Amino acid sequence: MSRPSPSPIYTLRGAGGPLNTLHFSCQGEGTPLLFSGSGKGAIHIWNLNSRRAEKIIEAHSGNSVIWVSTLQSADALISQGRDMQVCWWDVSEGRSELVESVRTGSVGYCQCSLVEMSPANYLLAYAGEQTEEIKIIELPSKTAVCTLVPEEKLGMVMCLQLWQPDSGSGPLLLAGYENGSLLLWDVTQRSKLSQVKAHPEPVMCLTFDTTSLRGVSGSSEKTLSSWRLDGQSNLQLQDCVTLVNPGVSQLCIRMDRKLLASAGWDHRIRVFGWKKLRPLAVLQYHTDMVLSVAFSDHRDPRQRVLAAGSKDQRISLWWRTAASLPGSLSISVPMPQEGSARRGEANAAPTGPSQQMFQM
Repeated sequence: MSRPSPSPIYTLRGAGGPLNTLHFSCQGEGTPLLFSGSGKGAIHIWNLNSRRAEKIIEAHSGNSVIWVSTLQSADALISQGRDMQVCWWDVSEGRSELVESVRTGSVGYCQCSLVEMSPANYLLAYAGEQTEEIKIIELPSKTAVCTLVPEEKLGMVMCLQLWQPDSGSGPLLLAGYENGSLLLWDVTQRSKLSQVKAHPEPVMCLTFDTTSLRGVSGSSEKTLSSWRLDGQSNLQLQDCVTLVNPGVSQLCIRMDRKLLASAGWDHRIRVFGWKKLRPLAVLQYHTDMVLSVAFSDHRDPRQRVLAAGSKDQRISLWWRTAASLPGSLSISVPMPQEGSARRGEANAAPTGPSQQMFQM
């Protein structure tokens, strides 16, 4: 019999809306931070030491924030909203100033993808105004690089991942479309390299391991589809993972490429071993759809945490300890703290015994 799910180590409350996106910045010498974007247009910058919101930016004219990231350091923040704008913010030294903005023209939910090409030079990919259009620009110059449009009708662009291969060739882009197809694009040549039908339903999310050249995608169905790139840059479908309930909002691979987390429409977070996609755990805490998941980027593996954002307006944080046994996930849980959480503060979740073990 499977053991009950543990509670998160703590929760962050006060976002005031569904948590569509999460992004960690924990590698520098400064305070470890978690950025969140809500359905009410607020960007919260959470201090992970104090477990409070260090800053709240009312962004995108109150429209839903669907993606946040940082450039080089936590001082330069970039966000995307349903107001069809991508905004660049200066959040250094207590500021929250809008520096630049780019109009995408897209009213969909496709999140941008950002890759650093050289120091202080980035490429940004986003869904364009036309249904199947992907636009790529340089930052900070906002110079247009290319527009990618497939020859056949695939429906809306649903998700993107842009990266620079270690081989030194030009940047590549993976895109998931409304008809369930995955396309691999060569950005330099403006050409399609490969295409597969990964799902019968729209591709809601994807993530790709640029080291092993393996990826996984999710949709509104009960399966995760895994795939890989061969030596000729051809997409090849591999195994599928069957889920108990349908619907995946987001997928995230931990930076050490050992764990994969999924955000479920069934209110659950699922954790898999990345190498073989072996189910390890189901984390049950939220009372509504889980919309976002992110692993922290701490240099010290012992400090790395998993965060999940939900439609219930809460962020749960979990971590995996070195005491984990094969096939199980060990969560270190502190004792509950007294007191109620005010806006932008944390609550320790009600817990059972520390070091609870459970399996999927």
